[in-house]
Amino acid sequence: MQAHEIDYHIFGEEMQYVEIELDPQEIVIAEAGSFMMMDNNIQMQTIFGDGSAQQNTIFDKLLSAGKRVLTGESLFMTAFINQNNTKSKVSFAAPYPGKIIPIDLTHFGGKFICQKDSFLCAAKGVAIGIEFSKKLGRGLFGGEGFIMQKIEGDGMAFVHSGGTLAKKELAVGEILKVDTGCIVGFTKDVDYDIEFIGGIKNSIFGGEGLFYATLRGPGTVYIQSLPFSRLADRIIASAPRAGGKSREEGNLLGGLGNLLDGDNRF
Repeated sequence: MQAHEIDYHIFGEEMQYVEIELDPQEIVIAEAGSFMMMDNNIQMQTIFGDGSAQQNTIFDKLLSAGKRVLTGESLFMTAFINQNNTKSKVSFAAPYPGKIIPIDLTHFGGKFICQKDSFLCAAKGVAIGIEFSKKLGRGLFGGEGFIMQKIEGDGMAFVHSGGTLAKKELAVGEILKVDTGCIVGFTKDVDYDIEFIGGIKNSIFGGEGLFYATLRGPGTVYIQSLPFSRLADRIIASAPRAGGKSREEGNLLGGLGNLLDGDNRF
């Protein structure tokens, strides 16, 4: 195996965290801001890239870092190393209510594709990259679903979903239509594209955006009920304006009023 073989336990229901048990000299990598707690014998190091075997040269590391910038992620990741000669534990917390999903890459053909902000942590040796779309429609209209992350290797990785999690097993040729923001991730054999909803009333008054994602099997798909962007939009919409009123408080037209005064985005 190329990746370190780690043990783990997920705690909690709505606000979960994952506790990872490291053998001596084992390493887990994580995105900045996901760390929760660790034993005294674990050492934290900032690394350039993800520390995988695919980034042996400076050029490989620069290329990986440049791709991460495109997704809005940091140039650096954090490595947690067990420097003790006995087992030690480190924990990582979910950023908002939802579920942590353990992904054993050996069960998914060595590759899993996920939303750019859903990756939480992984065993050292797992490569974290970008899955660029090769279709123009995805690039122009995919929104949140345009630039996806790819997790490759033969170790354990952990991704996070918002709200309630749905797992769908798609048969060959079976199609699932999903809001682009509700996609957590899917296996490498799932074909992914963007479709126009169609219809003037749907486009202007539907409130669901102009496009949705189509996922064609075979493969496994994870869907979240509460994308962080949707949660953030609701919080912003409820935030008080000057004068102490929220955006919709006292507005007889409600959402239509927001549309007319330019607050709604499609």
